[in-house]
Amino acid sequence: MSIEIIPVWKKVDDALREELLAFWTENKAISDPDIARRRAPQAVCISRNAEGRITGVATCGIRVLPRLRQPMYYYRHFFAPEIRGQHLTKPFANKVKEVLQDYNAGLEKPEALGILAELQSKQLDSAYARAYHPDVDFTFIGYSPRGSQLLVSYFKDARLGPPAPIKRAAAPAGGSGA
Repeated sequence: MSIEIIPVWKKVDDALREELLAFWTENKAISDPDIARRRAPQAVCISRNAEGRITGVATCGIRVLPRLRQPMYYYRHFFAPEIRGQHLTKPFANKVKEVLQDYNAGLEKPEALGILAELQSKQLDSAYARAYHPDVDFTFIGYSPRGSQLLVSYFKDARLGPPAPIKRAAAPAGGSGA
């Protein structure tokens, strides 16, 4: 199957947004239309098959992990069932990093240091059992509160900014918060 990975970062127009909403709905990826509408502008790359139909999408939004205290792009991808198992994870991740790294290099002040990925698939979890993955330049940094692996890939020449404030959960009612 011929698949083309296409950068769409900051180029999601109304037509592509509707196409993404239909893709996510058809594949039962995002059931809430409001979440899908908010996620669509975060599309970095899509894949299309030979017929021009969307078969995959990678999205990123800014997140600050309390431990890192630096802004990172939180990476997600979803592939239609017909293209799963075709080893597209690495090419997608590499293209997304290239697109976002180039975008940040053109900014006066970069908005992120790199990419953060949370492996929420048992299949990916077992495929990425090493601490460092040179073919995608991702490094294991620990586990999420959900128990999923967290991996980061920093942009070339990324520089630390001042630590972002840590958002603390409100203390329980009637408790001391200690």
